[in-house]
Amino acid sequence: MIINELLAEKNMTPYRLSKLSGVPYTTLKDIISEKTDLRKCSAETIYRLSLVLEITMEELITKESLKSEHHVYQQDYQVFTSNIQHRIKDIGDIDFIIETIESDRIREYFNMKRYYEALYLLAAVDYLCRVNDIPAYQNYNDIRKTKLKHPVYPSSINARVVAEGNEEIRKNALSKAIPEFLKFNIVECEVRNVV
Repeated sequence: MIINELLAEKNMTPYRLSKLSGVPYTTLKDIISEKTDLRKCSAETIYRLSLVLEITMEELITKESLKSEHHVYQQDYQVFTSNIQHRIKDIGDIDFIIETIESDRIREYFNMKRYYEALYLLAAVDYLCRVNDIPAYQNYNDIRKTKLKHPVYPSSINARVVAEGNEEIRKNALSKAIPEFLKFNIVECEVRNVV
């Protein structure tokens, strides 16, 4: 939720925001917990919040919309990575490498600008090649020059950080990340031992 980020930047509590904006605390709590969609709130509520948060109403709504779209994409990405991990487990390293290269899904995803998926697949293939002493497939060298702008963590890591309020969890995962994934700014520690 974008309001949480803005509160953190301003070192402000939701209660304080409620008092300064005049938006009832229960309403604000529902917005922050995403029980209520900020984009469906009254213009007056959005105006009061944006005034205290020192952001325009348009910016607040736009940032919230982008955050929501990113959240949906993140869920899709997590399902994708889980499916890849299960596929590796089901058919084995070598067959997965062959299947992925023959299907050219890495290139397809990359051409569709679905960089998360393309880079995750390429990292998985590169990692499995390394651990099986197979030379890396050279047709993706152009894609190997790509790197995601920000680190992408598994949802399980993000959930633990939120639940425990401990940023060290991300640092620990980063230190244990598989190099082939980390090269693309993807934090992945295991691709085969899935349940």
